[in-house]
Amino acid sequence: MVSAPLSIWSVPNHMPTQRLTAEIIHAAIEGFESQKRRIDSQIDELRQLLNGGSAEPGAESGSPVRKRKISAAGRRRMAAAQKARWAKIRGEAEPTSSLAAHKPARQKRKLSAAGRKAISEATKRRWAAKRAEAQSEPTVAKKAVSKKSASKKSAKKSQKNPEAAVTATAQ
Repeated sequence: MVSAPLSIWSVPNHMPTQRLTAEIIHAAIEGFESQKRRIDSQIDELRQLLNGGSAEPGAESGSPVRKRKISAAGRRRMAAAQKARWAKIRGEAEPTSSLAAHKPARQKRKLSAAGRKAISEATKRRWAAKRAEAQSEPTVAKKAVSKKSASKKSAKKSQKNPEAAVTATAQ
C-alpha cells in the first residue's frame, strides 16, 4: 500500500482498498444509513427543543399546518390574565380584570333632523329625475303595451258586463 504524504488538508482513508466485496459495501451502506437515521432523529429532537417542545407534524406527514387565529378580544383576555399573573408574582395589588374598564361602551349614533331632511330631499330629487327620464323615453313602446293592456281590459269587462263591452268597442 502506497501512502500519500500527509498534510493538514488531506483526509486519511479508513477503508482498506484490499478485497472490497459487494457484501462489505452493502454492509457499510447499511451502517452509514443507520447512523444517518440516528443523527436525523437527534436533529429533530433539538429542533423540537428550539420550537418550545412542539414538533412540526406537517413536515413529516406532508399535510399543511393551519395557523391558529385568535380574535382581538381573545388576545386582550390573554394579556389581562398574564398581567394578573405577573402582578400576583410580584406581590402587587391585582389590577382590574374587567374589559369594560379598558374600553368604554360605544354610544349609538343618532341622525339629526337636518341630516334626515337632507337625505329625504335628495331621495325625492332622484325619484323625480327618474320619473322625468322615464317620461322622456320614446313612447312607441309604451303605446304598444298600453293597447294590449286596453284590449285585455275590455275583454274582461265584456265577460262581466256585456253592455260595457258594447260601449267600449263603440268608442
